[in-house]
Amino acid sequence: MLPAFIYVFLLTQIPFVLTIYYSFFSWNLLKEGSFQFAGLDNYTRLVTNESIRTAILNTVILTLSVIAISVILGMAVAMLLNSEVFGKGIMRTLMIAPFLIMPTAGALIWKDTLLNPLFGLLPYLLSPFGLGRVDWVNRFPMATVVAVEVWRWTPFMMLIILAGLQSQNPEVLEAARVDGANPLQAFRRITLPLVRPFIELGALLGSLFVVQTYDSIFMLTYGGPGEDTTNIPFLLYLVAFQGYSIGQASAIGVVAVIITILVATFALRTLFSIFQVEARR
Repeated sequence: MLPAFIYVFLLTQIPFVLTIYYSFFSWNLLKEGSFQFAGLDNYTRLVTNESIRTAILNTVILTLSVIAISVILGMAVAMLLNSEVFGKGIMRTLMIAPFLIMPTAGALIWKDTLLNPLFGLLPYLLSPFGLGRVDWVNRFPMATVVAVEVWRWTPFMMLIILAGLQSQNPEVLEAARVDGANPLQAFRRITLPLVRPFIELGALLGSLFVVQTYDSIFMLTYGGPGEDTTNIPFLLYLVAFQGYSIGQASAIGVVAVIITILVATFALRTLFSIFQVEARR
């Protein structure tokens, strides 16, 4: 294990330590001699900078919207695939496909093939309703990014919830039907409590990745219009690779890592609790 540990340590921890080190310095690559100790100035700017607050708000809105919608749709699809429906094997394969497509390729397909106001498929289908020339990406930027991310993450939620549904004892549902419970009551009283840990796990793991969304924003809106879709990862890209402000970008990176660690901690605790429940069974 020692060689693997050293390899992982060199690739992850040393760059992170350097990021923390640079976050205490004022350093712009375009300004010669700008590498000077700044203390906590970079972190102070995070509190007073309007762009930072906008990016944090957009990150929260994007993450909550994508996770909530993906869980609901994933639950619905998982219930469908768990029932005796014709062709569910093919349906399961097709549902997994969006999660396997590269995020940049998927976002490009949505932007140029589906949503393009001139030759996109969606405007063509909506043209009888007078919506054929609507530029969805520019008029509804955040909703567009949310839709693309929901399309990507619904299969992930579906797989986790489906695993929970398939672990359910069918005899319990049969007993509930014999006792006179209708499908809605059986879902609320039996199925939902059973799959709740799986839903929580999917939501927390999904949040861990959705917080880091960059590809879709870069390909669809480039953070715009204005800063309407600029989240923390994309703001980090703008500060580091457009403004060349390494110190400020490092401070944003440290904050982003802290937020990710907090989400990961909740995800791991949920995963551990699921393992404990399964072990007791």
